[in-house]
Amino acid sequence: MGNSVETRGKAKYLGGVGTKITGIARRQFRPNLQRVRVATPEGGAKSIKVCTQCIRSGSVRKAVKQKPFKLPG
Repeated sequence: MGNSVETRGKAKYLGGVGTKITGIARRQFRPNLQRVRVATPEGGAKSIKVCTQCIRSGSVRKAVKQKPFKLPG
């Protein structure tokens, strides 16, 4: 949980009289979930919701959409 702070006015260093807080509302911090096709240990693929931090850190391995092109012979 956190606060969403609403301000108005011009900052003092910009020549104004300073910013004022006009409202504070409670808000929730939610994970950034993305729907991703993930490679399973058995070799298949499954579509699940994963947070972006897991994708970036490498905790989750994305499924390969298509096998890479191979030259014959």
